[in-house]
This record gives sequence, structure tokens and C-alpha cells, in this order.
Amino acid sequence: MPDGFYSSTDWEQSSGPYLNRDWELADLWPQGLGGEIDGGNKDVLADGLHPVLAVGPRSERADALTGVVVTYDGATRVRLNHAEGFIVRQYVANITGYNETTGAADAWATNADAGTVVYVDDSGPLSAGVTLSLCKTNESGSANPKAGYIMYCQDDYDDSAFGGRDQHGGGLPIDGLSETGTEAFLACVYLTPDSGA
Repeated sequence: MPDGFYSSTDWEQSSGPYLNRDWELADLWPQGLGGEIDGGNKDVLADGLHPVLAVGPRSERADALTGVVVTYDGATRVRLNHAEGFIVRQYVANITGYNETTGAADAWATNADAGTVVYVDDSGPLSAGVTLSLCKTNESGSANPKAGYIMYCQDDYDDSAFGGRDQHGGGLPIDGLSETGTEAFLACVYLTPDSGA
């Protein structure tokens, strides 16, 4: 499991589009305090990290705007890209359900394919560095805002780089995920920051 937000240079998996907007750190979740119920264990945002976060009050979480962190000034100002169709590499938890009484994850996907919906999830069972899951609700049964869809990464296409198939990255579906426990996997996510509600 990861122990910090994604920081690799290949976080950016498309050359655009960009719709960058600045926010105050206090407007964004989950980071820092993490899980809604128990405080969680989310990483603290720092310069050079690129998690997908939600904007605004958790009380309106189902309709929350989402975006990927582009830059952070280390104080209070965070720049998010909210553009529809921007593709980022992120850690995603295979959780598909929680026990609302205990808050523990109790259902998991064993694979993820192109078009699988991904949500911003502030639940405690997600490890530090993971803000996305495959679950429509969080540990308390509240709706998670949609972040986007699993998408092919740049190196998943046969002709994506010099050398053709030799550059093929394995692609989708992502198989072999745990059917009895939480596992974070790296995936590319096609962002759809508007909840669509």
C-alpha cells in the first residue's frame, strides 16, 4: 500500500485540457485529517504531490467538485485542474463497500477495467496517499463524489511510443486484486470533475 500521495513525474497522463483554479487548503478534502469517522490516516499535502481531492463542505459531498492538485505553495494556496478529460495516474483502492456499523471495508473488486467509475473517498480504511476508491459511499454511508473513470495510460497503447508494442505497459483490465482485503493499485483516471447531478 502507498504511504504518500502520488508524486512521480508520470502523474500527468495527458497533455491537457487545463482548467486550473486556486483554492485555500482548508476547502479541500481528504488530506491531512483524512477519514470522516476516525480522523483517518491521509497524507498531508506538500509541494510536488498530486492527489485528486474534493472541494467544499462534506455536507454537500455528493455534488462536490473534484480536481487533481497541480501545485501547492506550501502555505495555503492549492491549484487544482478541474478540466473534463484530463488523465492522471493515481492510487485507487479496490474497496466497493463498507460496513456502516463498524466503518470497515467489507467488499472488494478483484479487477478494474476501462470505464470503471472512481470516487473521491475520505474513509479511514484507505491508507495514507489514497484518496480514490471504487465505492459509491464512504465508511458512514454518505455518497462519495465521482472523480472519473479508469482509463488507459499513455504506455498502454501499442503505438504510444517509439518501438510500438515493446513499449506496451500491460494495459487493462487490472486483474488479480484481493477479494478479501483492501489493496491499492495504480491506474490512470479520466477526470470528470462535475458530479453530473
